[in-house]
Amino acid sequence: MADSNDVTPIPPDSQSEETPTSPNSWETLAFSELRQRRDALESEIRDLESRRDAIQRDMVSSFAGQADAVARRLKGFQDYLVGALQDLAVAAEQIELVPQQVLVQQSPLDQAIATPSTTVEDRPPAGGSSGLFSADAELIRKRLTGFQGQPDFYAEPWTLRRSLEAEASACLENWFLEQGGRGAQPSTGSRNRNGLITAAAIGILGELYGDRFQTLVLAGQPERLGEWRRSLQDCLGLGREDFGPTSGIVLFERPDALIERADRLEERGELPFIVIDAAEQVVDIPILQFPLWMAFAPGPGELLQEDEFY
Repeated sequence: MADSNDVTPIPPDSQSEETPTSPNSWETLAFSELRQRRDALESEIRDLESRRDAIQRDMVSSFAGQADAVARRLKGFQDYLVGALQDLAVAAEQIELVPQQVLVQQSPLDQAIATPSTTVEDRPPAGGSSGLFSADAELIRKRLTGFQGQPDFYAEPWTLRRSLEAEASACLENWFLEQGGRGAQPSTGSRNRNGLITAAAIGILGELYGDRFQTLVLAGQPERLGEWRRSLQDCLGLGREDFGPTSGIVLFERPDALIERADRLEERGELPFIVIDAAEQVVDIPILQFPLWMAFAPGPGELLQEDEFY
């Protein structure tokens, strides 16, 4: 029987192998977990940075584009407001705040062809030797003859730059010297040729009256007014600034607005020259009271062509 005090010693190596976990293994496990967490955090940070960069790119592209569009709209609205305020200022200058008494006077033509002492038998024919333009008959004939020559494309503005046909010159001579500046003329069938005749009349009236007269054109459609503007602009060497309420030529779609404008001109001592488009089937009676007006009478079928075109 063995002695109970005899104990077999356990080798140190065997004792360490039986230990479940050494301190070094715990540190390794902790570092491994920390590395995993660090890698996960770095991955999340990269994802967040990628999202941040994408958001910044979207903000730069979309916000800049929208800001540019908003800026353009604001600029357009600003230009519109400036133009509207300028038109409003011009209209305000024309408003008469103090009503003035309107005095009805005879037109220069009526004073020339009728005096209180004349009778029906003694009264000279309308537009005859004592008509409105009788004193300027020589100048008018000279200018009409000159208009039939070679066109002067570099003439001063408000001077006829196109050549006038003999037939049109004869119509204008009759309108000035026989009709006294008031009457209808046969339409040439073309708004451009009618504009040429009107431009010749404006050139002569400008030489006689200077800037004391204004041309008022009546046409019931914007397209027709556009043709009139282009024709007069080409024949007289004008610009867009010459067409407007305070310029030399004013375009009207409604006769009542034209009549009101003509009345204001006469009140200021100026002379309105009214031109009526051939497509106007009716001429308002108040227009006939003014001293200068020219209405183009349409030929057969011309009104039908206008109706079919428009």
